[in-house]
Amino acid sequence: MTRMTKTIRWTLAVITGLAACTPALQLTPGDADVVLARHVLDAPDPGARGPYAVRTLYYGSGTDRNRPEYRDSVSITTPTVDVSKMVNLGPAARERNEYWGFTPKEMPLNARVWYPDGPGPFPLVLVVHGNHDMRDFSDPGYDYLGELLASRGYILASVDENFINGGIRDENDARGWFLLRHVQLFEEFNEAEGNPFEGIVDLGNIVLIGHSRGGEAVANAAAFNRLSHYPDDATLTFDFGYDIQGIVSIAPVDGQYLPTGRKVVVEDVSYLTFHGSHDGDVTSFHGLRIYDRLQFTDRSDFNFKSAIYVYRANHGQWNTVWGPNDNGPRSGRILDLRGLMPQEDQRRFAEIYVSAFLDVVTKGDKRYLPIFRDHRVIGQWLPETMYVTRFETSDFRPLATFEEDIDVTSGSTAGVVIRGDSLAAWKEQTLELRSSNRNNTSASQENQAVVVGWNNRIAGVDTASHGPPARYSVELPGGLSGAWRLWSGSTLDFLLGPTNSVPGPRKPAEGSGNDGMSDTRAASNQGDSAARNADDDAKVPVDLSVELTDRTGRSARVTLSHYGAIRRPLETYVLRRGDLERQRFPSHWELIMQTYSIPLVDFLSDNRSLNLHDIASISFVFDRVHAGEVAIDGIGFSDLDPAFLSARVDGATPGGS
Repeated sequence: MTRMTKTIRWTLAVITGLAACTPALQLTPGDADVVLARHVLDAPDPGARGPYAVRTLYYGSGTDRNRPEYRDSVSITTPTVDVSKMVNLGPAARERNEYWGFTPKEMPLNARVWYPDGPGPFPLVLVVHGNHDMRDFSDPGYDYLGELLASRGYILASVDENFINGGIRDENDARGWFLLRHVQLFEEFNEAEGNPFEGIVDLGNIVLIGHSRGGEAVANAAAFNRLSHYPDDATLTFDFGYDIQGIVSIAPVDGQYLPTGRKVVVEDVSYLTFHGSHDGDVTSFHGLRIYDRLQFTDRSDFNFKSAIYVYRANHGQWNTVWGPNDNGPRSGRILDLRGLMPQEDQRRFAEIYVSAFLDVVTKGDKRYLPIFRDHRVIGQWLPETMYVTRFETSDFRPLATFEEDIDVTSGSTAGVVIRGDSLAAWKEQTLELRSSNRNNTSASQENQAVVVGWNNRIAGVDTASHGPPARYSVELPGGLSGAWRLWSGSTLDFLLGPTNSVPGPRKPAEGSGNDGMSDTRAASNQGDSAARNADDDAKVPVDLSVELTDRTGRSARVTLSHYGAIRRPLETYVLRRGDLERQRFPSHWELIMQTYSIPLVDFLSDNRSLNLHDIASISFVFDRVHAGEVAIDGIGFSDLDPAFLSARVDGATPGGS
């Protein structure tokens, strides 16, 4: 055998091995042609450029060794700050200090600003990047947001924190603190005679945006804003107290900063978070944990929170510098980039949702609220992919959140009783994320939900034989619906998401001639027929009915698929090598539940005699498909904003994949 022949054979063997490790591209088939087929929101496109000419400037130390824009081009010179109590450079301190020319005792306050050419005052928006190569500067990467938002009447500052990027840890408290110091700068700018921002900053309307570690940092900043002392060293005092109206977390981490060993809890601000399914860096939707911890304690002040899962979006394409390479320039060797949505589409989504969020929370333009509750209302604006959305307002009143105790028959409000009928599975459990992002195991969503399964077929007999539909019911105590003043202008809200599990046929009733065998044995006696039924059930889109019953026994039903797509978990594979994907991730999907908001007026359309002031029960009736399993959470009522009724999509949408 010649040397060339050996080389050819070796090359072919390598190619064959790589092909075996790299699976065919696997994606859940899209349904955008149906789900996004309609557009009913009567409002201007929030992602369209606004009426203002855009001006730009830099502010900073004026002495930056590596950033000429913060050395030679600053319009406003700013002081340095001491963050040595929050930033520990560790063994890399000498190398980093030599590179940057400063230590944590004198770090700069640098930012690039886009602002409207007009008299103002304009709401203030700060955006901060996350961790990245400290020499590949991240702050220019939100230029697309800066140009758009400034044209629409916002001052946007992209904050430079590259000097705490790289291989250091436990600095996310500093990232949040830096944001508040930049707000403090704008307070000074606004009052300084001759300053470019003199008198044009609306300090009563501030929003903080963060990406990756910055996505956790904005939550830290919102928490610090209410404190008088640094939690980990009370010798450092705070004096902030700014009017932060909302925070936005883009593909955030969570739990990298644990003040006094606990997770940060944010209160009484509006919150938006979004995350891509194919994020190769933060590989699970950690923003859901911040979302669940965020509390509304003051119902007199309207706030809301929304979370959106964007199928085929990644981590880096939210930033024009980072792009598709979530693991650095050689990402193509590690990550499977074939299924990613185009960068322009991913940023178009961010433009729409960030701009709409700002218009709602700083300008009170509630015309855009429906897009956070039900993305189907803007089918003509959204890029063609799949979305899962969560939404809750500060006027939400819970019946069952499944967090309070281990009694599966009790609710979250006194007197609420929960019952199940003919269910194959019924359990409350903590939902899991796909990965923890700190190691190769799964991680908790830190959220309890109920998981219920059903199979209406009768085991051991003709597969066409069915029992009564299974149901899961929440019973209200007498007088509650009246005390809560439920009416046709209220909504029934809950989270729901199908799993990939399908229970076997139910056990026959006693005396049916099946000798009392279990559903598993009975199903096995049906042989291939039972297996075919199970396979078929796993492919059928999930759907169900939702029923309200009053205390006189009058009831009304609606079909859930009329209020949003009911999809089984979306398939996610992020690595090029299938063997590594299987080693790193316990599953190829993440259970992200969808919010469904059903106007109570719709139940009256089914039965006008239903008494909404005396509701006895809410039932999830599993009458639309033979078998399935779903997780349910956050069952309760909200007041219906008029904007929602004026922009709603009626009609069934697809179910599971």
